[in-house]
Amino acid sequence: MRRTAAVVPAALVLAFVLALSGCGNEDTTSGSSSGSGSGRMDMQAAAERSDAMLDAVLKAVDPDLQWAHGPTTTRACGVTRRRAVMTVVSADRRQTFLDRAEAFWRDSDYRIKAVNKDEVFPAVYAVTEAGFGVSVSFRGKRQAFLEADSPCVKESKVAPPTAEPNGPAYEGVYPLPRPNVRSDFWS
Repeated sequence: MRRTAAVVPAALVLAFVLALSGCGNEDTTSGSSSGSGSGRMDMQAAAERSDAMLDAVLKAVDPDLQWAHGPTTTRACGVTRRRAVMTVVSADRRQTFLDRAEAFWRDSDYRIKAVNKDEVFPAVYAVTEAGFGVSVSFRGKRQAFLEADSPCVKESKVAPPTAEPNGPAYEGVYPLPRPNVRSDFWS
């Protein structure tokens, strides 16, 4: 009897990875800005750390990609920051983009949790030692999105990101436009 490899749909892989990246049991005692003296990070500090992680990976991907802030969401015990890539990334360059993000995360001692090699919706998922989940994924209309999910942190208000996008801000626009910036390298 001959065995064949099972094919797992991309949506199922994504659902599994997202379930693993939810509120975790990682210690988030460093970087607190809660002022309570408990040492536990709050949502605002987690959002700021998430922004720094997204800034760092975008700076590491060369040549530059134009990006805009996506929506910030909070859940019972964490926060998610998002960036949408506004540069058109051609099918021939998608893997290059993912490889550069993955290499940066490996060099930064992030653990790669999953790599989705799907031709249409490829993605890379990583986690930091502190339990932050980060990802780069291609989704609808083959637009690239970056996300950073915090582990469980203390509840607090969360201010909008302070980093200026390197293109239009699209404030108050949802959903964001599809990629509309051409690049000699990426497009």
